[in-house]
Amino acid sequence: MQKQENIIVGLDIGTTKICAVVGDVTGDEINIIGIGTHPSIGLRKGVVVNIESTVNSIKKAVEEAELMAGCEISSVYAGIAGGHITGFNSRGIVAIKGSEITQQDVDRVIDAARAVAIPMDREVIHVLPQEFIVDEETGIQNPIGMAGVRLEAKIHIVTGAVTSAHNIIKCANRSGLDVCDIVLESLASSEAVLTDEEKELGTALIDLGGGTSDLAIFSDNNIKHTFILSLGGNNLTNDLAVGLRSPMTEAEKIKKKYGTCISRNIIGEEIIEVPGMGGRNPRKLPKQILGEILEPRVEEIFTLIKREIYRAGMENKISSGVVITGGSALLDGIAELAESIFNLPTRMGKPRGITGLVDVVNNPMYATGVGLVIYGAKNPSAKKFRIRDTNTFNKIMTRMKKWFKNVI
Repeated sequence: MQKQENIIVGLDIGTTKICAVVGDVTGDEINIIGIGTHPSIGLRKGVVVNIESTVNSIKKAVEEAELMAGCEISSVYAGIAGGHITGFNSRGIVAIKGSEITQQDVDRVIDAARAVAIPMDREVIHVLPQEFIVDEETGIQNPIGMAGVRLEAKIHIVTGAVTSAHNIIKCANRSGLDVCDIVLESLASSEAVLTDEEKELGTALIDLGGGTSDLAIFSDNNIKHTFILSLGGNNLTNDLAVGLRSPMTEAEKIKKKYGTCISRNIIGEEIIEVPGMGGRNPRKLPKQILGEILEPRVEEIFTLIKREIYRAGMENKISSGVVITGGSALLDGIAELAESIFNLPTRMGKPRGITGLVDVVNNPMYATGVGLVIYGAKNPSAKKFRIRDTNTFNKIMTRMKKWFKNVI
């Protein structure tokens, strides 16, 4: 059995699969010792729509990871995605009390920057400092110990729907797990696939999942913009199922085995067999048809992301190019198509900077799971979210208040 305090577990609760990655952290080294995946039933576009099905999927993925790692999993870092996630930039200014900047001043300026009106149905998931400005001196990453009169902070705030965040915690709790922290999935993926040079020069990370496509823009070692598009690999599968008139499960298999984004790359008259619906005979179709169905949809996803980059004014911030990760990044020709749409060098992002089961997790579909482990190692969190405990406590308190009212 592994020592529990060194173990960090990332739980990627995705639309198509639930993945638990177990990492053993010793110093700066992260050793991946276990991984468990199970098809995700109960999520739509990154949001929980069926608690029981999600709980069962989490349990099965965690059991598989426990078996491989030879340890018991009790707490996890959970990923969150979905169309309800929004990110925006904010800034705050404070006067420095003493002769030099202390941690207290940094906390005060971040509090001032996050003092933004947020609706009651939304919850702050991340407050990410971008840069500090001390008396007009910009681009400071850590101002502690510097002399100055005025301290300014630029931050990026990520918010999500309260209900969606609570449902993820509830599902983990029901599976017998504590949630150490909830992490934006594109932020987690960036920890696993981006190099320091890419974060410094500027890059756009596109995480192509089953239900959503997540964009995160990095520049000057900081996150500058986040965006989630409610289109993903499931839309591609659905297009194939409709176009080929085949069941969804078969369309998914055909997509993984023969799918391509660029129809002109298909040479010759290669034929594929498509199973029929409702017991009908299978049909033989040219492989060319897959490219004709998938190419316009992938093009649409990338065009919408490109439009968002221009809308946010970030087109000049991504000099080093585009990195594509997530399960749908395995589609043949996707990097080539992205390169033609963004006019930027594009590469596929696979988890890096880890040891252990490298050959197993060397796949873009595990980027978020591995990234959650790296995030957990860099940001050890003492807080543990447990929904049911607070609810039980609140119920008991309400009941006691009623009793006292009746007695009085």
